[in-house]
Amino acid sequence: MKYKILTINPGSTSTKVAVFENEEKIFSYNIDHTHEELGRFDEITEQITFRLKLIYAILATENINVSELAAVAGRGGLLSNIQGGGYLVTERMKAAFLNGQASPHASNLGALLASEIASPLGIPAYIYDAVTADEFKEIATITGMPDVKRQNMCHVLNSKAISRKVAEKHGRKYEDMNLIVAHLGGGVTISIHEEGKIIDSIGDDAGPFSPERAGSIPLLYVVDMCYSGMYSKGEMIKKIRGMGGMKAYFGTSDCREIEKMIEEGNQKAKLVYKAQAYQIAKGIGQLAPILNGKIDYIILTGGMAYSAKMTSMISERVNFIAPIEVVPGEEEMEALALGTLRILTGKEKANEYGITIQ
Repeated sequence: MKYKILTINPGSTSTKVAVFENEEKIFSYNIDHTHEELGRFDEITEQITFRLKLIYAILATENINVSELAAVAGRGGLLSNIQGGGYLVTERMKAAFLNGQASPHASNLGALLASEIASPLGIPAYIYDAVTADEFKEIATITGMPDVKRQNMCHVLNSKAISRKVAEKHGRKYEDMNLIVAHLGGGVTISIHEEGKIIDSIGDDAGPFSPERAGSIPLLYVVDMCYSGMYSKGEMIKKIRGMGGMKAYFGTSDCREIEKMIEEGNQKAKLVYKAQAYQIAKGIGQLAPILNGKIDYIILTGGMAYSAKMTSMISERVNFIAPIEVVPGEEEMEALALGTLRILTGKEKANEYGITIQ
């Protein structure tokens, strides 16, 4: 039986849309959004109607009859208490995104957009390998504040998909390997994989600064800012996510523009860009001791991995740990489709948010 699956991956500056028929990709399209377009929305969830219209326009252009869809899959957002694999988008899940129970992030729109399209068609909407899908060992959850526990927050979907790709390249199984994966996008996350599970990670607000994220900065300074009376909670969140990192320094998060500045002799751009690579390498090194340095490969992936300048600066600092694999871009659309296909064909069972998994 053939299943047509629409996949939606909302990012901080784009909305990726693709349609698959079983494993075969029918089309894939990346809708770019300018900062001016998204800047008029105070909250990420206010972007739903704007992005939805663009998705329908692309489907019309590609002559996709939505009535033929079997399911819609969206990138999973920043939900707590969620595991790897697929989840059915329910009213409870949507309420968690809309009521602020999930930390603000563009990926939160995945479930909401998928539901908007799937509900009128009477077909299921899913998320798969959500950003916060948690497979941590208990020791990794402990912090210096007893009332705060660490949980996974990384590019789970792409990190696992690329890991499987690298494993296949070397004639091995992902479930038999130890890997460190650095996803270099608008936000940088770094994860360590032991035999098919992400057992620890560094989130985009806890490690390297990146094109749009402030990363880890001294906490007492942040506390002072929060209580200075100069910033609202929303403004502080934007300084951390969206208006931090390279964007805060140079008004752009486009690495190509920053590398052009460097080529034109901008010494500050050169220093800050190098510092970004320095911090990413430091984050990779931070995870290596978890498996006593027994790492098969370090994988550099995501949009920033297209930059040979960036990946070379990182690699020269960490290649003593393990061989480097550079896999630019992402496999998230395929991963969403294949995960959903496994659910539709009964090979996997979809979980339901808020219900304990046995």
